[in-house]
Amino acid sequence: MSVMMVRKKVTRKWEKLPGKNTFCCDGRVMMARQKGIFYLTLILILGTCSLFFAFECRYLAVHLSPAIPVFAAVLFLFAMATLLRTSFSDPGVIPRALPDEAAFIEMEIEAANGNVPQGQRPPPRIKNVQINNQIVKLKYCYTCKIFRPPRASHCSICDNCVERFDHHCPWVGNCVGKRNYRYFYLFILSLSLLTIYIFAFNIVYVALNSLKIGFLNTLKESPGTVLEVFICFFTLWSVVGLTGFHTFLVSLNQTTNEDIKGSWTGKNRVQNPYSHGNFVKNCCEVLCGPVQPSVLDRRGILQEQTGVPGQNEQTNCNPQQNMVSTTPLVANQSAENSVSPEKGPQSNAMEMSVQLPKSDGKKDAK
Repeated sequence: MSVMMVRKKVTRKWEKLPGKNTFCCDGRVMMARQKGIFYLTLILILGTCSLFFAFECRYLAVHLSPAIPVFAAVLFLFAMATLLRTSFSDPGVIPRALPDEAAFIEMEIEAANGNVPQGQRPPPRIKNVQINNQIVKLKYCYTCKIFRPPRASHCSICDNCVERFDHHCPWVGNCVGKRNYRYFYLFILSLSLLTIYIFAFNIVYVALNSLKIGFLNTLKESPGTVLEVFICFFTLWSVVGLTGFHTFLVSLNQTTNEDIKGSWTGKNRVQNPYSHGNFVKNCCEVLCGPVQPSVLDRRGILQEQTGVPGQNEQTNCNPQQNMVSTTPLVANQSAENSVSPEKGPQSNAMEMSVQLPKSDGKKDAK
């Protein structure tokens, strides 16, 4: 008889998660599928800083101060660390409802709305909760089958509901939400300082060299400097402007999504229930509060059992064993006739052990 070995196949939960995210390093890294602009961000930062460290830093360290490349290196490392932390982390994805949970929510909604006459549009699926003495509406997500928590929204690019959703940023290749917003803010802040720093010292380098060999000769001998000035000049306005905009949002404890929709500045003039009315308190809550652990459990284990046949050589040596091992799980007359009459009871017992899942159905039919 062929030996059937049961092997447990380890499957991580991130392999079965819905949505449009990609995972690397066994689920430790989580990003959006569209990562082309993120790679462009890396190329611009690494390329510009490499040119600055290779050419201008050596000259400035000798003629001005050795602290110039040190401070530039600190800014560069901090910007890269916050960029990778923003891009590779879970922004706060909310798990979708299980089938039983979704069915229970549907029953609750039907019971609350009652019977809607045919041809009429059903009422919107919302719930009202009170936050700081103010009513906030919770909207139902038809994709995730849940009532979204306050400030959460569904990202159409990643196809997931994200807690305290701010926006989807293609430059970092990920959504920006509750769990990675502070790192995103620190990234654009440090990148603004790094851009200003490199741009300013490139101008200083050109000015010092121009005093010795002239302005045109300096540009001819330093094409890398010209490229850095060009990149920094056009990057400066967007990055610094973005940093100022998010500093304004942090001071109000508001998200980009809420600002675009006019949630607290619309016609109703509803007051922001999440603001403490103080710049310092709002900044401390957004940037210094505790980071909640991910609720996805991406690296949790799902166990699946798969049957693996035993040694093929031993199975092929005895055709009678092959006949027993390959018999279908439904009992039939040909299988009974293929068993030796001398070992009838034993063979039938072996055969019934293989046919056990269907044996009860056979008896019931009789």
